[in-house]
Amino acid sequence: MQSRAWPFEEARRVLKRVEQNPPEKGHVLFQTGYGPSGLPHIGTFGEVARTTMVRHAFEQLSDIPTRLIAFSDDMDGLRKVPGNLPNREMLEEDLHLPLSRVRDPFGTHESFAAHNNARLCAFLDQFGFDYEFASATEYYTSGRFDEMLLTALEKFDRIMEIMLPTLGPERRKTYSPFLPISPKTGHVLQVPTLERNVEKGTIVYQEPDGEKVEIPVTGGHVKMQWKPDWALRWAALGVDYEMSGKDLIDSVTVSSKICRVLGKAPPVSLSYELFNDEHGQKISKSKGNGLTMEEWLRYAPPESLSYFMYQKPKTAKRLYFDVIPKAMDEYHQQLRAYPDQDLKARLSNPVWHIHNGNPPESRMVVPFAMLLNLASVSGAHDKETLWGFLRRYAPEASPETHPDLDKATEYAVRYYEDFVKPRKTYRLPDEKERAAMEDLLARLRAWEGEAEPEALQSMVFAVGKAHGFEPLREWFRALYEVLLGASQGPRFGGFIALYGVEETIRLIERALKGELAGAQG
Repeated sequence: MQSRAWPFEEARRVLKRVEQNPPEKGHVLFQTGYGPSGLPHIGTFGEVARTTMVRHAFEQLSDIPTRLIAFSDDMDGLRKVPGNLPNREMLEEDLHLPLSRVRDPFGTHESFAAHNNARLCAFLDQFGFDYEFASATEYYTSGRFDEMLLTALEKFDRIMEIMLPTLGPERRKTYSPFLPISPKTGHVLQVPTLERNVEKGTIVYQEPDGEKVEIPVTGGHVKMQWKPDWALRWAALGVDYEMSGKDLIDSVTVSSKICRVLGKAPPVSLSYELFNDEHGQKISKSKGNGLTMEEWLRYAPPESLSYFMYQKPKTAKRLYFDVIPKAMDEYHQQLRAYPDQDLKARLSNPVWHIHNGNPPESRMVVPFAMLLNLASVSGAHDKETLWGFLRRYAPEASPETHPDLDKATEYAVRYYEDFVKPRKTYRLPDEKERAAMEDLLARLRAWEGEAEPEALQSMVFAVGKAHGFEPLREWFRALYEVLLGASQGPRFGGFIALYGVEETIRLIERALKGELAGAQG
């Protein structure tokens, strides 16, 4: 109960809510929302992963059962055709139909929504999330929302009082919280409600051809505009917790007001910060900037992404390729620290939340950043090249006994080929640096005994001090820029131990001859 980890902070907020008003439904409901006009993406992963962390923390505080619903708003109308889809002409014909009635451009499912919903479920299943899928179309048409839709009809004027001040002058003229599904065209219509009959549970609206039509608000004949729809969902299902992006803060406020008008308390909510790209611009699906899910998983495992998502959800973060190695190494640092921590420290350790309280053992005997440097100096095109060095450095390690290390070698080679290799820029040492590197070379040639990382690191330190580098990081930066073609690098003693004393000697000799700087020209 005392953990300051943010999932526990959130879980205590949920606990306070249910202690004050025990849920009649008999469980605590967590929800994440999804718009199936596009494929699931890295934000989808982040929202479900973070919500799962809060859910698990809650389960440590309370015996009340929990559920997590992944809700797809698949009754929304198709407003425009996404630019990256096949059969665009067919989709143009299906504009304004509910997504669950739009034909699947891929030809594999009964509708576009069904295709994307299947992708969503496969996506979530891939990462082992415990959730239940929910479809807006099924909930509207099966009658699960009927009682609350009738309440919304009764409270129509109060809902309009909340919504109209949030709209522009032109939009106010045509706005209605109810969107009729036209019995003529099947389109989701953005038209005003002309008449209401609370006793009959119907509304009257005008079709584009001028005909006035009366339809019930129940049974899937209408859906609600998205802010009232969000409130309807919260009220009808009794949602206790849902997080959303900072860009939806105003929408949460409006929907919460409508939820109260419908007679229910809105859920506890968390507004998380959005991600930025490498230029500090907000990541946008339409712009395609930033990093995709597939791109992250090309270079690191999903656990490293979960670690990245865990960190400070209310703080904006750069989501670009260069954050991957750091996330990978910090994740394994936390795994290694976990066994020796007391309970309080474990509950604050991100890996406890990432792995639902049962984190695995880290078998990464070499940091990922070190593997990248090893790939760089060895010019590795496959993981076997890296394993040649690893077997000598850690004889007990093998792909079979250290599967996370084996997978990391594959990630390292890909990352090196795609990002490190194209950006490597070697330079020649200046006079002071050359003298220091010749000294280091002499000491390495005289080295006897085991290639122990700390002893080698002390020697490298001693060389830097002997040649007057102040601060010492200038000495290490020189080593990185001259020998590795980068401005940053690993603990150099550990690098020598992994790469090999003899190999490092040859590397320095080549650099001093100008072969490294000359090769890039």
